[in-house]
Amino acid sequence: MAAAFRSSQQVLLLRSLVWPGVLDSGSTCCRCPLGAKRYLLTENIMKLKEFQHKKVAVACNLPGTKETYLRNLEEKLTQNKLILKEELRTLLHLCESRDDMELAKNVIYRYHAENRNMTVGEYKFGPLFMRLCYELDLEESAVELIKDQHLRGFFSDCTSFNILMDTLFIKGKYKSALEVMIEMKNQDVKFSKDTYVLAFAVCYKLNSPESFKICTTLREEALIKGEVLSRRASCFAVALALNQNQPAKALSIFSQIMKPESIICTNLNIMIHVQSNMLKALIEILKDATEGNLSRFVKKHVFSEEVLVKVREKVKHVPALLAKFDELYGKLHVNGQVTTYSLDALLCHTPRDVKSHMGLLNKRTVSRRTFQPLSQSLWAE
Repeated sequence: MAAAFRSSQQVLLLRSLVWPGVLDSGSTCCRCPLGAKRYLLTENIMKLKEFQHKKVAVACNLPGTKETYLRNLEEKLTQNKLILKEELRTLLHLCESRDDMELAKNVIYRYHAENRNMTVGEYKFGPLFMRLCYELDLEESAVELIKDQHLRGFFSDCTSFNILMDTLFIKGKYKSALEVMIEMKNQDVKFSKDTYVLAFAVCYKLNSPESFKICTTLREEALIKGEVLSRRASCFAVALALNQNQPAKALSIFSQIMKPESIICTNLNIMIHVQSNMLKALIEILKDATEGNLSRFVKKHVFSEEVLVKVREKVKHVPALLAKFDELYGKLHVNGQVTTYSLDALLCHTPRDVKSHMGLLNKRTVSRRTFQPLSQSLWAE
């Protein structure tokens, strides 16, 4: 059964779903500047700071001038000489303009033609190239190259596709991001957990019946293959189902989320109850949130003002429920359990890097010189 979904028929199904209506329709979701500008990927994956530091180091250690280096590479292209791996890597760290990138693209085509059969275990240039395109606002050129048949295999890793999709998402180019995802599937590049987050987020932003169908198909395929979807990916799928007025589907997806205690899950759960007309149960959820253990050591449920406004709109014609809601609404504000962030902003917010926390936990507590415990102040430094 799973093998059938991995066949080319599944790819054709996804491609057939992408009618011009999908790629020509704008997003009808809540447009929040905060949500639209945030990365979906963490810095551990984007590595933009690391890339910038490496560029400075390469420029400082370059023998001779940048101009001389680029001129020598142009001569190698003209003379059909072999392009070395280190030469391409250095070039990609030296590019600072569109003209530099034109040379880089020519070198990439030559390098790949010479090494297309030796890519196993080799250095992956794709992520490096995508970070450079992000820096120079050349994401459209990146889309062109990643779809070029002559470069099949050069972008063989999921990170290249993920970075490009994230870049396009940041700039609101959701149609192009969807095309990149489909190209990734056509090239049989394995999806990572981040790929599903990006794919579902793009479908959520497009917010059309076709993008909902694509999201549903991808999710079902992943589950058949036994893949575990992250909570973030599932939350985007739930939000899209709600936007498409499919509360039953949203509830079905939500019920499969492990540990739905996050602020996003809390608000999605409220929206499911709103659209499903489960108003009494909804009021009970808000009541439990206000009357639960409000110790400062216990994490409290936080609700979006935007979501609470929709709740009030739903119960306004039921006097008893409206009175109870207004009472609970006041308590939530007093308890500091209301945020001004929209649901869209919460969905698109960049999560913290796990490694950054682990680094703090793994810091040395014993001196290498004296083997004595480090003082707390020194450790803090």
